[in-house]
Amino acid sequence: MDFINGITFGPFAHRGSFETAASLDSLAYMKQRTGANYVILVPAGVQENAHSEKIDYHGKWTLGDQELIHMIQYAKSLGLKVILKPTVNCLDHTWRAFINFFDHDVPCEPKWSNWFQSYTAFQLHFAKIAQETGCDIFIAGCEMVMSERREEEWRKLIADIKSVYKGQVSYNTDKYQEEHVTWWDCVDIISSSGYYPITDWDQELDRIEAVIKKFNKPFFFAETGCMSSRGSSKIPNDWTLHGAVDLDEQAQWYREMFEKTLKRGWVSGYGLWDWSWNLYHPGDADKNGGYDIFGKPAETVVQEYFSKTLI
Repeated sequence: MDFINGITFGPFAHRGSFETAASLDSLAYMKQRTGANYVILVPAGVQENAHSEKIDYHGKWTLGDQELIHMIQYAKSLGLKVILKPTVNCLDHTWRAFINFFDHDVPCEPKWSNWFQSYTAFQLHFAKIAQETGCDIFIAGCEMVMSERREEEWRKLIADIKSVYKGQVSYNTDKYQEEHVTWWDCVDIISSSGYYPITDWDQELDRIEAVIKKFNKPFFFAETGCMSSRGSSKIPNDWTLHGAVDLDEQAQWYREMFEKTLKRGWVSGYGLWDWSWNLYHPGDADKNGGYDIFGKPAETVVQEYFSKTLI
């Protein structure tokens, strides 16, 4: 497994977003300005709320198949390797980690069995696209914390994906959850969301390392990042933080993250969060307090450390 200098591009983009010239230009800028060697594409599935059984992946919230396929092909033409990570969200804005049902079926109540049937169809739809387009890694979901205890269903899902997709398969658990997933043996690569406070990297990496040694699998942070808002370096997973824009704090967090993780030989890369498909004007970077790195000091830090891993 080569080292993944990856960035998540246009996550949860709506139908038609990748048909624009702006999206193609943005991906080219991402490659040129950061030196990334991987791009992570995140087609969305949506359900009404955390207790809905049906996932929609054909409507306006999800990229059309042809525009997704074209973007994968374009990424490859730029020399990027591609990771496909279909991810479900709730339309009422409940975080997907809270999708949950009774462990024992109750008549007239929503059920895990129905949800996993819909989730499997969602995943297999994109696994087939990943196979047809030669994607390099497939990630079978992201931060589905409440569902992770359903080991039998997850094992079957991974097996079903591997029946149609012949590349490497991973699953992206959430921060602090790495040791709670019991079925890492059935994936090829372990991955998690690395949104850890700037002061806590050593202790969290020590904890994750025990998991990697136990399962003896490659590992990378399928998501990691920090907003350019004051206070975000202390709680980088909080996207609702509304501190003043602080570009230097974001850059400092990135530098610390790279310094700490690159000392651990078992960390095989990153999927930075994130790069927009429709970029703001670079002159407006100092007004943007989000996770974006375009035009910010953090972008320079990323380019510096991405180049180091290729030496």
